[in-house]
Order: sequence, then C-alpha cells, then structure tokens
Amino acid sequence: MGSTSTKLSRRSVFAGATAAGAVAAMASLIPANPQGNSRADTAARPAPTRGGGYTLSEHVKQYYKTTRI
Repeated sequence: MGSTSTKLSRRSVFAGATAAGAVAAMASLIPANPQGNSRADTAARPAPTRGGGYTLSEHVKQYYKTTRI
C-alpha cells in the first residue's frame, strides 16, 4: 500500500494565492445591479417647470456648511 503525499512547493502556493487574488479583484468589478438601474433612478423627480434643476437639498446644505472657513 503506497501512500501518495502531495508536496506543495513555494511556487504552487504563490500561484494559487495569485489566482485567488485575481478572482477576488474581478469579482469586485462586477456590478451588483447588472441593468444599471438604481433606486434613485426609478423614483426620479419631475422636471422643474421654471427650468434649471438645482435644488437646495439637505445634502447640499451640509456641503456648504463644511466649506465655511
């Protein structure tokens, strides 16, 4: 009864780690929503009647507060 033992070389360990890292990097690039629709797009506001489109939202107000010296 011969026992087969697998001997791992340093090269095969690094090759496996590199392959796993490449797979992880590619998986992070795949978008979670393949259609590209976000929830903000589905609930879009109607176009302004007077033109423009700038609205002073809470987010914008917070930005202006952070830029004050």
